[in-house]
Amino acid sequence: MVIELLSPALGAVVTDVDLSAPLADREIAGLREALEQHLVLIFCNQTLAPAQQRDLAERFGELYVHPFFPGVEGARGIVAFEHGDAREAAQNDWHSDVTFVAKPPKWSLLYGELIPPLGGDTLWASMYAAYEALSPAMQRMIEGLHALHDFSKDFPPQRFATYGLDVSPAEVYAANPPVAHPLIRVHPQTGRKAIYVNSSFTTHVEGLRPRESAALLGFLFAHVAEPEFQVRWRWSPGDVAFWDNHWTQHYAVSDYFPARRRVRRATILD
Repeated sequence: MVIELLSPALGAVVTDVDLSAPLADREIAGLREALEQHLVLIFCNQTLAPAQQRDLAERFGELYVHPFFPGVEGARGIVAFEHGDAREAAQNDWHSDVTFVAKPPKWSLLYGELIPPLGGDTLWASMYAAYEALSPAMQRMIEGLHALHDFSKDFPPQRFATYGLDVSPAEVYAANPPVAHPLIRVHPQTGRKAIYVNSSFTTHVEGLRPRESAALLGFLFAHVAEPEFQVRWRWSPGDVAFWDNHWTQHYAVSDYFPARRRVRRATILD
């Protein structure tokens, strides 16, 4: 593998790897190490059918099956997101994937199948860098606090109707109740700390009054989006992005309507 850094905070392009071919155990271990170091890896000019993407993702762990988005037929755990002339993409938020479960997924593997001629970039931000940019006083203040992450915040009942899903929102909410996570996540091996709240799923901070919680979360939501913590990728067809959900957030720019954009995601449990 050849690795070229994309920004000081995070991100790298990896070349000389064919993700469609069976990878040796040492190559999987090398990718794990690169993900740990760079948080986001980009692979260009790849050709991955849904089943190949599933098989690759499963080398890193069990795939998460999303309770809302239907999977790609014949490739369990692979979800396709398509927007454009038929359905305009909504304005996105900075978020980590699936933080509304007790043990959130570790990695996401996204394949660019259909890319608009202009727009549709993705940004990632390092939550390590965001935490380390806080003052020591703020770091101490939020240590030990927990916040609720709720599936229904980003998936209200009207969203079910928009996608034409024949399922009861109440049943999905009951199967995915809100969960609490620490505001600050600590790496189990290195001890490095990262902010762990996001505007898609985090609703409030436990133990604070509503105005206090809203003020603190509002500050953190704005803080994590600082450009110094970010890398931005301009997609081409066949690009693959592989990132760590525990220590990053991402933002898919919705600026390409009415052009079409179709990407496929595998979400991998730790």
